[in-house]
Amino acid sequence: MERFLYLFLDLGGLIIPLLFSFHPRIRLHLHWRALWPALLLVAALFIAWDVMFTSMGVWGFNEKYLVGFDVLGLPIEEWLFFICIPYACVFTYFVVGTLRPDPWSPRIARAIAWVLVVASFVIGIFNWDKWYTASTFLALGVTLVLLLTTQKVSYLGRFLVSFIVLLIPFFLINGTLTGYFSGHPVVWYDDAENLGIRMGTIPVEDTFYAILMLLMSVVLFERWKKVEVADQ
Repeated sequence: MERFLYLFLDLGGLIIPLLFSFHPRIRLHLHWRALWPALLLVAALFIAWDVMFTSMGVWGFNEKYLVGFDVLGLPIEEWLFFICIPYACVFTYFVVGTLRPDPWSPRIARAIAWVLVVASFVIGIFNWDKWYTASTFLALGVTLVLLLTTQKVSYLGRFLVSFIVLLIPFFLINGTLTGYFSGHPVVWYDDAENLGIRMGTIPVEDTFYAILMLLMSVVLFERWKKVEVADQ
């Protein structure tokens, strides 16, 4: 059964958010026309990134915990990860927005975002020789700068609060993938390509990689949701 571990994590992360998308107080399914294209586009970008880094040995996978079906050098579980987990994350974001649309003031949210921008560029530039560190932090910095300078976003505080909520399942799922509970990682990392700082067994870069993935998904979802409403 252990070869189904990663698959169970993917499907387990998806099933409850998917079912509750039809809840009468949530009704996320009404926005699937905006959500699924956003998720698929972001997934395509991150899968391309993943394929490259896997081939370079920046990270890799323990075949003991995989069903054994690969596409472009990635296990099928990794492909599913970029659909199942972002769906669950955007679902959480949407629920937070339903319960409390503006949890933080725009000024506070923008201030936090600019702190993230500065930190991301500093860490990325000073660790230019580490593939995972540099690519993650610089990509996050550029994405945030573009968002803050070219878009008037009202949902930044909602996004940040959502990510704080998501830290609990993040640590559970990523902790399992990196071997915190079993001592045997499903996903391994070459520490020469990251800062070597772990939160338990999770590379610190994983947190900012997750922020980037969720942020891109939310930005596209919100943009296409407006188009969806305008077309109605």
